[in-house]
Formats: sequence, C-alpha cells, structure tokens
Amino acid sequence: MNDCCNRPGRDGYDVAVVGAGSAGFSAAITAAELGAKVALIGHGTIGGTCVNVGCVPSKTLIRAAEAVHGGRAATRFPGLGGNIQLGDWAQLAASKDELVSTLRQKKYVDLLPAYSGVSYIEGKARFADGALIVDDVPIKVGKVILAMGAHAAVPPIPGMDSVPYLTSTSALALDRLPKSLLVIGGGVIGVELGQMFSRLGVDVTICCRSRLLPEMDPEVSAALKNYLEAEGVRVCAGVGYQRIAQTQSGVELTCEGHRDTVAAEQVLIATGRRPNSDGLGLEERGIVLARNGGIVVDDHLETSVSGIYAAGDVTGRDQFVYMAAYAAKLAARNAVTGNQYRYDNSAMPSVVFTDPQVASAGLTETTARAQGLDIKVSLLPLDAVPRALAARDTRGLIKLVADKANDRLLGGQIMAPEGADSIQTLVLAIKHGMTTLELGATIFPYLTTVEGLKLAAQTFDKDVAKLSCCAG
Repeated sequence: MNDCCNRPGRDGYDVAVVGAGSAGFSAAITAAELGAKVALIGHGTIGGTCVNVGCVPSKTLIRAAEAVHGGRAATRFPGLGGNIQLGDWAQLAASKDELVSTLRQKKYVDLLPAYSGVSYIEGKARFADGALIVDDVPIKVGKVILAMGAHAAVPPIPGMDSVPYLTSTSALALDRLPKSLLVIGGGVIGVELGQMFSRLGVDVTICCRSRLLPEMDPEVSAALKNYLEAEGVRVCAGVGYQRIAQTQSGVELTCEGHRDTVAAEQVLIATGRRPNSDGLGLEERGIVLARNGGIVVDDHLETSVSGIYAAGDVTGRDQFVYMAAYAAKLAARNAVTGNQYRYDNSAMPSVVFTDPQVASAGLTETTARAQGLDIKVSLLPLDAVPRALAARDTRGLIKLVADKANDRLLGGQIMAPEGADSIQTLVLAIKHGMTTLELGATIFPYLTTVEGLKLAAQTFDKDVAKLSCCAG
C-alpha cells in the first residue's frame, strides 16, 4: 500500500469511513481491496437511505401503484376491460418491508465478513481536538472519508412547527392510507410519491413554489403536470407558502398567488434533502460547508482539510445512490493511492420514476444556454415513436441538445414509460462524443422506446413523419 496513507500503529486504521450507507460501503470495500485497514463507522440502521427508506421501498410501492393503474388503463386497447384496486395496504406494506429487510441483510450485513480488512464500528462519530472520536473514544486513523448521507429538509413555512407532517421516510411507513394528502414540493420525491399515492386511491394535491421538476426543461414539466392532472392529481404550481395550520380534519395550507386554501388529512413534506453535516464538529475541524450544509469538496473529493474526503449526499450534490457509490469509490482510491482520480458527472443520468418516467443526461437546453453555448435542439413527441403507437400510450417526448458548430451531443431528456431503461444509451453517446448524425445513423431495434433517440437525432435535419417504418 502507498505510504501516503500514513499507516498508524497496529491499533489504528489507514482509512476511517463515517457512514454505513451505500457510499460508506462503497468506500470501505474499495479501500480494503486496495490493501487498506478500514474502520467503517455506522450509527443507526445499517444500509443508509436507499435500501431502508428510499429507493427500494419507494420503487416497490410505485411499481405496485403502476399495476393498479395499468389495470384501469387497459381499456385503451379495444376489446379489453376490467378494473383493479388496492385490496390490502397492510399486506402490500408488509411485502415492502420484507424486501427491505432481505436486501439490507444480503447487500450490507452479510457483506462485512467477506472483507477482512474492514472493521465495523457502531457509534456516533465527531471531530474534536483534531481527532476523530467515536462515542467519546479517539480512533487512530490516517485518512477519513465522510459519507453520512442526508435527511428530509423541512421548509420554514409559518405554522410548520405545530403541524404533524410526513416525510418520505414516514410516508412509506404508514400503517394506513389517508383519504387525502397534500404534497409540498414538486421535485423528484414529490411527484413520485404524489402519483403513487393517487393511484392507490388517495386524493392528492401537489403544491410547489416553481414548476414540477424545475431542473428539467419547461416542456417536460408542463407535460408531466398535464399527465398528473389527467389522473386526478391537483397541481398548484408557482405558489408561495403563506402559512400552514392544523385543523380538526387534518391540515390546511394557505398559498400566496392562489385563491383557495388547500386542505388535506395529512401533509407530506417533499422539499429536498439536507446533508447530515451538523453536530460532527466539521467546521471546528476546518472543513468548509456550503450554504445548503453540504461538505465542499474538490475534483478529487477532498475537503478543505488535507486527508479528509467526502462523498455522496453529504456533499449536497448529485443526490443519486449510484453517484454516491461512484464518488465514494473515487474518494477511497484517492485516499489510499494519492489524488489520481477526478469526479466526472458530465454524463450523469438522472431518473424520475413517475409514469411516464422522466430521464435526463448531460445538459438541458436551459443549462446549456445559461453556459452561453451555441446549441441546436430537437423535440420529438412520443407519438412519432412506433413503440408508443403500438402500446397505445403516446404520453411523453424526447428532447436532444447538441453543439451547433460540431454537431456533438450535449444532453437530452426522455419522457416515456420506459424512459429509465433508455437513458443509458444517451449517456454512452454523450460520453463517447457522438454527433447527432452518428446517433441518427446507428442501428436500433424496431418497436422499442430507445429507438426514439435515433428518431430524435434525425429530427435535427429531417421530418421523421415522412419516413417509412425502419427506414431511418
């Protein structure tokens, strides 16, 4: 192992990883594979957000809600009928909990014995007097990787302190479904859970300060709003939050810029996540934090203090589990072998598991123009994609952004029922510098959603409506 790790005495560790979620495990395993002696420090339930209260429980319930909706939507095919509804929420929730427990055991707990270089330490970590302390016991360590994750952020709405509210964590753990639900926030969590609960029979209203999915281009936001409203979800976008209060029947939100108050049995706060950076003595140690509480890191994932790295949601950026694991792996490599690896999110995929799904990679038109780039844009409605026509579901669009001078792809967004499974093709195209002409000339299988990328690329210079099937 490289001497840069400052290997301490036999009772110490080369690397200490604080946080036992996806990022923490990724960092610990990577460092151990490189020969480091690693302390993995966890506090609370092992496995972190994704497996316990995030990706896994939410996506299994979203899939269940899709099944309910699919039964109802089958009538779009002539000759088909029937209906389906939620029969037993408690049984569905129990199956979700069983899956979470299984994955937590297999993907986290059972992995630890396989890595002899990793020692798991349960306890709360903090910095004090220049040392890393775990439950008041100092640990001798060379390098430190901070991977504490994040938690639900609660907006400063007047009255919020006196209102019982749900976060994504508690909403996924409900023992019964409310009759009505107010969702505050139109980001990823808000639209995913809002649609899910609506499809399971809850009367849902989504209120947000801006528009739905503000990080996406306006066409996507507007289309998603229309699709949610078509399913019965009420969307109040572009409003301010004046006050919220508890009532005899639930809660009531008064919005600025909106005539009516919004009442519901329960309220779900979905206004983003805040890094778990408080109470660890980070600033006292000299570690710089951003305004959102995220730990500031350089391209090597190193903080303002040499030898201390940070990765994942605690940095306040790119809050996706796969980006957390990727960053943690790089941080571990840099901690053990020296700062040889740089973080690159230029072709990062993002996925929103609504229906239709919303997936993005690279630059949006908005971000590209904000950077002063001279770009060209293609926009393909999903009714131009044969797969969508065959499925009798033409909700969605595909948008591509390219450099006008050299034709290179810069980014794109896919809004389609299978958008999440199609975005990786665009990721690879961007990563390897493909032009729109090259993408449009690539062979794609017919009657697939991903074929829409080829058609969208051809849309830059031709009318695909005038092409015969497979004749692109």
